[in-house]
Amino acid sequence: MTLTAVGSAPHRSSLLPMPTAAEVVEVQEVQDYPAVSVLCTADPAPTMSREAVGRLSRLVAEAKERLRAELGTDGAADLVRQLERLSQDVMDRPTRGAVALYVSPGHQSAWGLPVAVVDRTVIDPTFATRDLVRSLHRTPRHVVLVLTEREARLFDAVADTMLPPPTGPFPLLSRASRPDRSGRASRQPRASRDDADEDAFLRTVDQALGTYLRVHPAPLVLVGATRTLTRFTRLSRNLGRLAGTVPGSHLRTPLPVLAALIRPVLESYLRSRQDEALALLEERQGAGRVVSGMPAVWLASRTERPEMLAVEQGLFYPARLSPDGDFLEPATDVEHPDVLDDAVDEVIEVVLRRGGWIALVEDGGLADRDRIALSLRHR
Repeated sequence: MTLTAVGSAPHRSSLLPMPTAAEVVEVQEVQDYPAVSVLCTADPAPTMSREAVGRLSRLVAEAKERLRAELGTDGAADLVRQLERLSQDVMDRPTRGAVALYVSPGHQSAWGLPVAVVDRTVIDPTFATRDLVRSLHRTPRHVVLVLTEREARLFDAVADTMLPPPTGPFPLLSRASRPDRSGRASRQPRASRDDADEDAFLRTVDQALGTYLRVHPAPLVLVGATRTLTRFTRLSRNLGRLAGTVPGSHLRTPLPVLAALIRPVLESYLRSRQDEALALLEERQGAGRVVSGMPAVWLASRTERPEMLAVEQGLFYPARLSPDGDFLEPATDVEHPDVLDDAVDEVIEVVLRRGGWIALVEDGGLADRDRIALSLRHR
């Protein structure tokens, strides 16, 4: 049994972890009916609010009722116990924007998500992971370089968590800031410092940054005084995924405060990624390499070479599959065992598994494409 995110004893003071990309893939790879997904919005708080506890309890009760109806009381007993244990543990913890519980015969895990979700219980052959993918898009892993003319610090960050690399040369100090024989840093007046020395230091920082990004690629956020950032961006060779900058001297700024300053930069970066996705659809449309609407996207994701799936965040599509699995038709009786609770989650997993990437678009952004579209690679 896979057990992720919840240990053998409650950790009442600790947040549930947010999933990494590798952990999202792990959850997506589970194919084990019945795979139970319970997703519930919960406002950030030191403990789950009474309202959120009530909603989560109702969703879990719905899941237990459906399991017992499908498997019988005895057949559902183990899954019910696992679900009850997970939900009780989650209720005892601090919360982020939402919680996601996953239980199947061979897997159980629980995650905290930074984004609100549509409260729902899903029982399908695979887990409902769209909100896990959304959390990766909303709070992508990123690298933060905090610069001054004398010092450089590097952080690997996800959402509000910022950690220095466990190994490597950072933090870096300029020659002027290194301790002398007395153990004190040099404090030369600015006029005595040569611009060439400063540029040499920034090039050293850039080389170390490039080495790190080659091994750990991610969007980059630069933090520093405008003058320093201007000099660094002029000479850097590692700005291909620059998400943005935060001006100001923040070398000693507390990390939670710095994370809050970085958040708008990432949100702007993500909006630009959405615009890029829509532009890509227009470009591929001219070449006849876009399909739109859920039935066409479903078939093409399985039979063509998917490049990018763009889908509105609020689209849900319960459906029945044809015997060969290539065609689907919408369904309204979601609780029936033959109905996929949400085919959108399924098609996201198919596209990712076949090497495509996902663009989650604000509702209304794909109104002219029936809310979902898939661009295709050349055959």
